[in-house]
Amino acid sequence: MVGVILDKRKRWYNFSMEDAKEEIRARLAIEDVIGQYIELKRAGRNLKGHSPWGTDRTPSFMVSPEKGIWHDFSSNKGGDIFTFVMEMEGITFREALEKLAQQAGVELKRYSDDDREFAIKKQRLYDVLELATKYFQFCLTKNRVVCQYVFYKRNLNKNTVEKFRIGYAPNVGNALANFLKKRGYSEKDLEEAGLLNQYGGDLFRGRMMVPLMDEGGRVIGFTGRIIDSNDKNSPKYLNTPETILYNKGRHIFGLAQAKDAIRRSEFVVVVEGNMDVISSHQAGVCQAVATAGTAMTEMHLKSFSRMTNDIRLAYDGDEAGIRAAERAISIASKFGIYLSIVDDYHGCKDADELIQKDPMLWKQAVDTYRPALEWLLEKYEAQFNLKTEKGFQEYCNEAKKLISQIDENDTVLREKYERMASERLGISLEAFRAKKVVSKMKKLKKIQAKPSDAKVEAAIEASRAEKNLAALMKFGGVTTTVEWDFANLNAGELSLIYDEQYKTWSQGDRDKEAEILVKRVAAEQLEVRRRDLEAKIRKAEEQGDEDSENQLMLEMNKLIRKA
Repeated sequence: MVGVILDKRKRWYNFSMEDAKEEIRARLAIEDVIGQYIELKRAGRNLKGHSPWGTDRTPSFMVSPEKGIWHDFSSNKGGDIFTFVMEMEGITFREALEKLAQQAGVELKRYSDDDREFAIKKQRLYDVLELATKYFQFCLTKNRVVCQYVFYKRNLNKNTVEKFRIGYAPNVGNALANFLKKRGYSEKDLEEAGLLNQYGGDLFRGRMMVPLMDEGGRVIGFTGRIIDSNDKNSPKYLNTPETILYNKGRHIFGLAQAKDAIRRSEFVVVVEGNMDVISSHQAGVCQAVATAGTAMTEMHLKSFSRMTNDIRLAYDGDEAGIRAAERAISIASKFGIYLSIVDDYHGCKDADELIQKDPMLWKQAVDTYRPALEWLLEKYEAQFNLKTEKGFQEYCNEAKKLISQIDENDTVLREKYERMASERLGISLEAFRAKKVVSKMKKLKKIQAKPSDAKVEAAIEASRAEKNLAALMKFGGVTTTVEWDFANLNAGELSLIYDEQYKTWSQGDRDKEAEILVKRVAAEQLEVRRRDLEAKIRKAEEQGDEDSENQLMLEMNKLIRKA
């Protein structure tokens, strides 16, 4: 009896510690852990660095994010994140486990002898969800109407249905709950697995069932698609609520089926919906996966980056798709990853619709991706009316915020997109760079600022051209299309200027001189205004008057475009 008990405890200990290690590995990228100790640089699919234990002249330390292992050729050491920390810190496995668990935010007590019921409960939930999956698969084969929907209306073939383990939840009472209870599972088991509604009955009824799986292929939940299109009271899609197995922010739909194809091709396609994933795999693009609700998290990106840095987003070009792309770019920029966009849908609304139209067109679309930053700048132009001040400002805001996420050391890439944005706005690169992000639009009070010496000098220069032009207009028979107010100028002075400079000129020469002076006066007045605005902007900035600064910047933009 004692031997049996010890044997059970030993098997449970092995299970729980392996479970803890798996959880930590899922949360921590090996390159991030090792990167805390040594500098790593990308070398194809792997990373290289100098050995922390040797004096190698060339990098001999290799890290494989894909496999989650490292090897040091100079010392012939290798292993995973745990062995690396053990070697670097000179600590035991248990100490390394605790150190990395703290870093990953994993509570080891859930896997310890003090709470071993948690590990047992977790395995029980895996078991009940696996049985539920088989039950749904069986129900699909016995319902002709549902088979018609799956195989003909959804156009899925047998291999795809088997690959994704698609089934059917009967629309009769509590069929699943009754089935599972007869096989020894309690109502609490079903509730913790996310299979029951608030009334204790089946959560999923009358739906095509698609299992949600972890990377290892274990079922952790479900998404159910309503079959009866006339049922307006039920949501189109119904998902398992978050459980101890299913976490929306970490789960990647289709990764279990796609990971081999991703590693072979070295790219991943992130689509918006689960059905997009399934259709894509059937069309031969098996690198397709989806994140819950299109919202990409840091955990998602870490999972992708372990396999590839070539991440292609196949999002819709609507408002939701644009916002999702923006969030994804923001997260990716932290890891130095630049995303791409697949958007050539040939008039179709999404990947699934395009695949139904022509699977070959979807394959072509995946291969004709473009940089996500470029795509967003184009979408902003379509979204905002650049002919209006408000649209112009909004485009500037969004473009600058977008470009600011590019690594500041990557000056070439930054300049590329700065030029792209400035060209769309019709302003110079320098003007775009000087542009400040405006958070809000308000009417503002004028700021009184003393003119700078440069402004005074410019004003003096401008008055000379004005006087010459006034002299020609008053005494030289010159007319212009622009009305100038010279009332404040002395007529005697103007007469002297005319007699000394222009009296002996022909009328044609005087007219040509006037044309030159008109342009010069206009340019000088713009320059005076520009310098005046610069002085006011500096003063507003010094006073911390953000609203005034923003309004003055708007006026500066008008002036730049006028010039």
